[in-house]
Amino acid sequence: MTQATSPVPAEDRSWPGLDVSGLRILVTGFGVSGYAIADQTMQRGAQVLVVDGKDSPEIRERANILEVLGVEFLLGAEHTRALPVGREVDLVVTSPGWRPDQPLLAEALAAGIPVWSEVELARRMQPADGPDWLAITGTNGKTTTVTMLESILLHAGLRAVACGNVGLPVIEAALDPEGFDVLALELSSFQLHWTEHLDCEASVVLNVSADHLDWHGGAEAYAAAKGRIFEGVRTACVYSVADPTTRHLVEEADVAEGARAVGLSLGAPGPSELGVIDGLLVDRAFVADRRTTAAELATLEDLAHLGAQGAGPHLVLDALAAAALARAHGVEPSAVRDGLRAYRMGGHRAEHLATVDGIDWVDDTKATNPAAAAASLSAAERVVWIAGGDAKGADLDELVAAVRDRLVGVVLLGRDDAPFTSALERHAPEVPVRRIDPGDTGDVAGRTRLMDDAVQAARSLAQAGDVVLLAPAAASIDQFRDYAERGDLFAAAVTRLPGERA
Repeated sequence: MTQATSPVPAEDRSWPGLDVSGLRILVTGFGVSGYAIADQTMQRGAQVLVVDGKDSPEIRERANILEVLGVEFLLGAEHTRALPVGREVDLVVTSPGWRPDQPLLAEALAAGIPVWSEVELARRMQPADGPDWLAITGTNGKTTTVTMLESILLHAGLRAVACGNVGLPVIEAALDPEGFDVLALELSSFQLHWTEHLDCEASVVLNVSADHLDWHGGAEAYAAAKGRIFEGVRTACVYSVADPTTRHLVEEADVAEGARAVGLSLGAPGPSELGVIDGLLVDRAFVADRRTTAAELATLEDLAHLGAQGAGPHLVLDALAAAALARAHGVEPSAVRDGLRAYRMGGHRAEHLATVDGIDWVDDTKATNPAAAAASLSAAERVVWIAGGDAKGADLDELVAAVRDRLVGVVLLGRDDAPFTSALERHAPEVPVRRIDPGDTGDVAGRTRLMDDAVQAARSLAQAGDVVLLAPAAASIDQFRDYAERGDLFAAAVTRLPGERA
């Protein structure tokens, strides 16, 4: 990558429409976004070197495709501990999986080499007449909201796509040769940490609760990373009126002149808010007279298909957030209604699997932290809760105290059930608990047996009208390959249940 004359530094190059030709770019991490970064910048004349700690046949196979086109690779853990020796680097573009204290990244920053996220690079490279950005972050609900938003935008007749932490990499969407009208971006705190310029038309922070604190170094830094999504917003900063942290992030944001704060509420909205009145989702933010009028967007009945017992409060808030971003872009109320009616949840996100003998079975294996599980549990009146796994040191007391009146039984997975057992003993001692013997889960057969046992135990606790909910409030890695396998095995076990199906 060494060359005789250093190119114009990346930070000094004009943008939008950043020209990366001649830049010596180091891409750290060769996942989905790493591949897209290397591909898009190489095509435009950059000299690209990729480093990744893994050196597997799968990675080698993908690397071979780009090596033919001139991208260089250094694979193996030894190449992630420092900047490459004897190589000049003008810019590091990093995977969201790399922590800020990762030695190579720390060395780059100390040497004055800029470190950007894929999102930062995409924002700079996108041409001035490129798509508008509508962005979403939050501890929970990001994927549901961004896919709801995509559905609304498509029903408005716009060329739109969900991208970022879901769907296409942002850089591919931003530089798409056919050109999108608008991008619906899901952004994680990891992506936002390395992003300085977003300049979105509108953005939302759905909620902020304790998560990824080890990566960010604490709750304050985690919240600050979320708040970066508001920087440079031109039209609307959307927040939850019930979450003071999200309000504070809006108050602290450096936005474009004329940008407004827009609140979301499950109750009657005030001016510059969206909320719910008599079963209607209404908008008092993007109407001509916010003081005296409101626009009807949809009904709760339009969302009823999203839950076994109707859409839970968290899904209603997600729908309001998606609607607010769409309305900030000028979408008509009818398109909001049509997009929400047509929307279907993705796999493993409060997915209704079956009704057997009057009992609803719901897979929300993606609820891997207490806040996500609390939102899922709040959607039903009587729940048999399948929980447990690697709690990652999370405090479960607040969760159990909040949902105890809904619980008719608990089935515990996980090699260490102590965090759940102790919280249940303190706050819900009357609720029956079934502990599933971990056994040997080293192979698929063992994991299948484990989930079959959990489903049978839940069935013994439930009666007609109840919901059996897999919302573990914990990671899956102690017993399953990943959260998706946990959900897949749960769904398969439910299909084997005898009984009358509705």
